[in-house]
Amino acid sequence: MSIQTITELLNKHKIVDRLVRTQPPHRNELVETVVHKQHLAELQTVLARMPTADIGKMLESLQPDDAALLWQQVEAERQDDILWEVSQACGERLAGPREPRFCQGQINAYELIDGRMRVVDIACRKDFETIKPIWIDLLGASNSERGWIARHYELELPAPDELTDLEVSARFYVEESDEVHLHSNFLLDREGASHTVPVAFIIHKDILFTVRSEELPVFRLQRLRARSQPADVSDCKDLLLQLYRADVEYSADALEDTYATLRSVGQEVLNETVSDSDAARILADIAQEEDLNGRIRSNMLDTQRAVSFLIRGKFLAGGQTEEAREILRDIESLNSHTAFLFDKINFLMDATVGFININQNRRVSQLTVAGVIFMPLNVLAGVGGMSEFSMMTQGIPWPVAYLGFFIVMGLVGYSTFVAVKFFEKKKRRSSLAASRQLKHF
Repeated sequence: MSIQTITELLNKHKIVDRLVRTQPPHRNELVETVVHKQHLAELQTVLARMPTADIGKMLESLQPDDAALLWQQVEAERQDDILWEVSQACGERLAGPREPRFCQGQINAYELIDGRMRVVDIACRKDFETIKPIWIDLLGASNSERGWIARHYELELPAPDELTDLEVSARFYVEESDEVHLHSNFLLDREGASHTVPVAFIIHKDILFTVRSEELPVFRLQRLRARSQPADVSDCKDLLLQLYRADVEYSADALEDTYATLRSVGQEVLNETVSDSDAARILADIAQEEDLNGRIRSNMLDTQRAVSFLIRGKFLAGGQTEEAREILRDIESLNSHTAFLFDKINFLMDATVGFININQNRRVSQLTVAGVIFMPLNVLAGVGGMSEFSMMTQGIPWPVAYLGFFIVMGLVGYSTFVAVKFFEKKKRRSSLAASRQLKHF
């Protein structure tokens, strides 16, 4: 519908343009102001709603004059994206020698030269003409940039927001053109905001393509190793296994941090006294570590499925298969650690909740003691307020009578308090004796 609207507006613009040329000079300005600018404004409105890919297709199909007019109405910030959608010849007609450029640091290519990985920073499409990469990493690339790279290498590159399907058949598969697709989740451990980032791996013509939306420590580490160390890779599948191994190591480091956090939390929980405010803070820390531990376990399960897919599909060579099996063994050991951490988290959670219950029971006990102490006093106070008390103290001055009454109330309250404490100590001694007998046996 937008394409038809733009065609109609361009035809109207041509009619207005011919009309302007046939009018006397003094009327040209009036016609251009009222009608010509109105059509251009409508063109800009329609173009703002159209996808970039549709605009590129339209520019390719229009006559050069119409395409030039339409190009002038495109917003400046969208022009680079549109240039990725059109051919180089069409782009030169529209924008002259201007070349669309990739966002700085977002697209990286890696070549294997003399046994070393060389990182190539990609700025424009001409940079792809002189390299023979084994890995192309797309970080936060736009749809147009990703689409041009896909057309250049004749493959399909998914968008990062399309990588969240949980079905195994939709995440690990082989295309008819022998493209191997793996959609995996990678852990990003940030304090208070840990989450997983989906990453698409595509193996096509001995090139590994990775598509992701966020920077990840695993990829940053691989990039640093490529710049500073000799490459221990022979093809793109070695790179893929190295990324999965680095992900396992990163998850192991996150588990060590979880161990350290739970150790400090355990020391607080096992103190003799834990206040309610301390318990609330401890529960928040435990919940955060439980969430992180769950993400690590889910991440390891996802990596395990991906590596198993590579082994079952027989995509790996002999040495690569052995390395993949070693990764699976590392994952199994980490799974046992996560299971242990879940048990420890449950124990600390129960212990913290137990301290909260103890604090509540202590308050209830204090209220009970206060109620027992003041119950006899309430009875005496009720008696003292009755008319019989006045009859019993008839002939005694009321200050003396009431002073004696208050003294008796104090003695009764103190006696009740001493009796309650005596029974509490007796109960405590009996429980200690029972625990000593259990220890003896």
